[in-house]
Amino acid sequence: MTEKIKKDDVVGVVGLLVHAAKIDEKYTDDEKKMLKKFIKSLEIKNSDEIDQILMDAEKLEENSNQLLEFTNIIKKKDVEFKSTVIKELWKIIISDDKLDEYETNLMRRICGLIYFPDKLSAEIKLQLMNK
Repeated sequence: MTEKIKKDDVVGVVGLLVHAAKIDEKYTDDEKKMLKKFIKSLEIKNSDEIDQILMDAEKLEENSNQLLEFTNIIKKKDVEFKSTVIKELWKIIISDDKLDEYETNLMRRICGLIYFPDKLSAEIKLQLMNK
């Protein structure tokens, strides 16, 4: 990733990932592991700090009723960062091998809010599904 993200913003981005993980009403330990791995990929290596960010993000997601809160951070970033976030979102969504209309609708809304091309999102999804 070329663009560095402030630690405060990490909580918001992870909050969006938590929201995606919870949209099918099954928030699993595997999804939490994926989220921790994503946090680690953002140059945060301390496991206590990773756990704290995840807890803060879960709390933020629980108390939020708008996607805008999460997407405003991402919208200002470069395409490479947006692509990384979209890839993580798709990983979480397809991790249970089921794709429902709520999940696909969420992805379309997120792409619109962060100005990310639907076509590129679909390509990322297909790459991940073919792995």
